[in-house]
Amino acid sequence: MARHDYAFPFRIAPGTSRGAETPYPDHVDQLLRQLLLTSPGERTCLPEFGCGLRRLVFAPQSEALVATVKIQVRQAIERWLADQVQLTDVQVTSGATDPTSGLDLGEILVSVSYVLVDQQAPRRLELTVR
Repeated sequence: MARHDYAFPFRIAPGTSRGAETPYPDHVDQLLRQLLLTSPGERTCLPEFGCGLRRLVFAPQSEALVATVKIQVRQAIERWLADQVQLTDVQVTSGATDPTSGLDLGEILVSVSYVLVDQQAPRRLELTVR
């Protein structure tokens, strides 16, 4: 039987009075997006949760920023989702450091490659932060 979890953002499924569900791999993608886009201190009951990528968009675009984003993403995933995700690679592209990327100045593309621990299935998440 395939595993399903609640969808994010939480919503009621059409035609039912139950919470909408999503397949497990999609649920993990949603968890990763929540983690990467939440700033530490944003959740009152869990103030250390998050990665804070949105605040880095305003930092000077450089190779140092790319390295900082890689470190923060890797640390956040290993801390909060290590029981669900085995991280294999983190790639970061900045609009200012790679003009051929198609990103605008100030945009950051984060690509996370990982393996779902439960299913041993490789996955990739790409997230553009503006």
